[in-house]
Amino acid sequence: MRSSILALGLGATAVLAQGSKGGEGHAGGAIEDGGDTKVSAMMMFVGNEKKVYILDKSEGNAEQINGHSAYAAIYDIASRTAITMDVASNPFCAAGMHFPNGSFLAIGGNSAVGPGAAVGDVGNGAFDTTYNDLDGRTSVRIINPLECTGNDAATNSNCQWYDNSNVTHLQVPRWYPAVAPTAKGDLAVIGGFVAGGYINRNYPQENDPILQGGASQPTIEWYPSRGKVSDPVPFLYNAGGLNSYAITELLASGKMFMQANLSTTIWNPDTNDYQNLPDMPGNMVRVYPASGATALLPMTVANNYSQTILFCGGNNLTNDQWGNYSWPNADTWNIPAGSRCDSITPEPLDSSAPAYVSDDPMPEGRTMGQFIILPDGKLLVVNGGVNGTAGYATETGNTPPEQMPLGMSLASGPVGKPAIYDPTAPKGKRWSNEGFAESQIPRLYHSSALLLPDASVLIAGSNPNVDVNTTTHFPTTYKAEIFYPSYFSAPQRPVPSGVPKTVSYGGKPFDITVPASSYSGAANDAANATVIWLNRPGFTTHGMNMGQRAIQLNNTYTVNQDGSITLHVSQAPPNPNLFQPGPAFMFVTVNGIPSNGTLVIVGNGQLGDQPTSDLVALPASQGLASAQGTGSGSSNSSKGSNNGTSSSNQSSSASHTGPIVGAVIGAIALVGILGAIFGIILTRRRRAASRSHTGGVYPMAGASTVGGVSALASRGVGATGLRNSDSSAFAPLQDNYSTTWTPNASQVSLHSPYHDEANFRSGEFDPYYSSHPPRMSTNAAR
Repeated sequence: MRSSILALGLGATAVLAQGSKGGEGHAGGAIEDGGDTKVSAMMMFVGNEKKVYILDKSEGNAEQINGHSAYAAIYDIASRTAITMDVASNPFCAAGMHFPNGSFLAIGGNSAVGPGAAVGDVGNGAFDTTYNDLDGRTSVRIINPLECTGNDAATNSNCQWYDNSNVTHLQVPRWYPAVAPTAKGDLAVIGGFVAGGYINRNYPQENDPILQGGASQPTIEWYPSRGKVSDPVPFLYNAGGLNSYAITELLASGKMFMQANLSTTIWNPDTNDYQNLPDMPGNMVRVYPASGATALLPMTVANNYSQTILFCGGNNLTNDQWGNYSWPNADTWNIPAGSRCDSITPEPLDSSAPAYVSDDPMPEGRTMGQFIILPDGKLLVVNGGVNGTAGYATETGNTPPEQMPLGMSLASGPVGKPAIYDPTAPKGKRWSNEGFAESQIPRLYHSSALLLPDASVLIAGSNPNVDVNTTTHFPTTYKAEIFYPSYFSAPQRPVPSGVPKTVSYGGKPFDITVPASSYSGAANDAANATVIWLNRPGFTTHGMNMGQRAIQLNNTYTVNQDGSITLHVSQAPPNPNLFQPGPAFMFVTVNGIPSNGTLVIVGNGQLGDQPTSDLVALPASQGLASAQGTGSGSSNSSKGSNNGTSSSNQSSSASHTGPIVGAVIGAIALVGILGAIFGIILTRRRRAASRSHTGGVYPMAGASTVGGVSALASRGVGATGLRNSDSSAFAPLQDNYSTTWTPNASQVSLHSPYHDEANFRSGEFDPYYSSHPPRMSTNAAR
């Protein structure tokens, strides 16, 4: 058993990395203090090269804005400081995605709540007079952060969240939905709860297995709307309640990969057909609340832009142990999470049958682990716990409230040490964590992580509690951390010039120059070891990075007499299904050491068919044996992380981009004006006075260890199979209001019509597509 134990509090992070400090002053493998996020980071996304946007659930954060507790913030990367922002509706367990123009959307959420997650006291959850939050279950909150890079980004009227569900909204309530973008940039919004919290079923009641008494939402709709909501989808309701935050990836064909519980399918949005694939091996569940780490592996020239999805960790509780909307039947914190990894290529390029393949296991089991695709072609996993699941609860089927050993947390054994997965390494050698620091901050339920533009990783959040609780075993966390991958030990990093601001699907190549000062050694070697990446960090929540993917742009080079290298770079492959239109960061990686990322827009910035053209052939590479770099030091130890590609082997032939499927999804059908106002219009009255919060609602006394056998044994809790480690977890839970459990609750229509604001063009699904500020501020009367 490990001897090290995580501290209970939010103390300073110990920097234990063995790597030396690089030219930018950071040690590779180190974890540094990232500052205070003001609100707990349940959701995050990188809005531009300088700012990260953060969302929390509506709860009793001490930070106030407009007379209510804040649950949104903007984080300045350089200063590591945050400023609160205003959001009107409750984004608790929303989903999120980008639009082609650089806007980001936070979609769905929970009803309005008050302290302790009590249902909002106006209109059965439509509004709460204590937290002053609105029902967020149909909300589509939109912000365009592209130009919001200055010190006024939190206050500039053009940089605010647009949150008016009378105008931008879903057709039906969705809590814990999945969101997936298409090649046209519109969004499939998939599944979710209407109410509930742990898993999406009334168990063992079986009187309504499809809609679960109206509390489940096993349907699909589009934003912008393509018409009515789908009928209930068998793939979703047959998942037995484990269908929240379904794992989705757009495939090269334009079809959608979907995975939930043990089931796997490919959905054709054009025909609404489903192709069932093999079940997940090992009875291992990866969707919430098992919350395994998942990612689409980088698409490269060497792998012909093949799409392989990796799944690691999660949990394999039995059907009975998973429980129901309220809590699990098992004491999950005693049940080890899985360490196994499995991958699948849904559309094999050789036309073979898709099948799951066992991969190297993680160094330890993890629930709520999270994959971050790094700009050296490797995957970082952070956060999570070695035992249990996501979610929180007041009790379980075995343990009453007064005997819960870890407050409301359903996980234990936080994992504080990151690990790296190298998809190009031989089997048996793909995982490593040597020289990495070990965080002392538990990152469990409602933790998050994102790749930053400087190629470091922001880690934040954790709150496995019903509300703010800073005194329990795994408290509400506002402290952020930044992890610096091994390449930060390099004495210098590439500083390219000529990086474009836009990337098209096919067309003429562009040139990027890498100066001789960006590397050391022979110029030919550096040129051969250079890779250009498009990396989209995605919208992170619940251990997922929705929309995250990375693709290599093909290139050749010319080595110049002064040691500089001119890179001749292809545009993106002419298939928007591979990398959907919208914002991304372009990295130039030399010898496994990435440059800072430059924000680019991929595609034309508009919803709809993306212009495509054939890739223009690249010129042949031209080396120069005498040319040398002038940078100090030697190549990074991660040399070769260019996924096996070698620019010297890339001729001017466009065939190196591999076979690309050119499927295109049908046009978006926008709905006309229906003329009625959707939902209940409420007057939002912010209270100017600050709200006090009782921090010790769920005090737990006497614990001297976290996640270890001694901590649980001291309370008479059996520790069989319990593993001690350092990590974190995150989870949600609410009362269940389905008609099965609460007969007097109102019925929810699954097919209510989509309404736009009166005299409002339905095409204006994103007010930031206009150059004018939104017609209504976030605080407009509702």
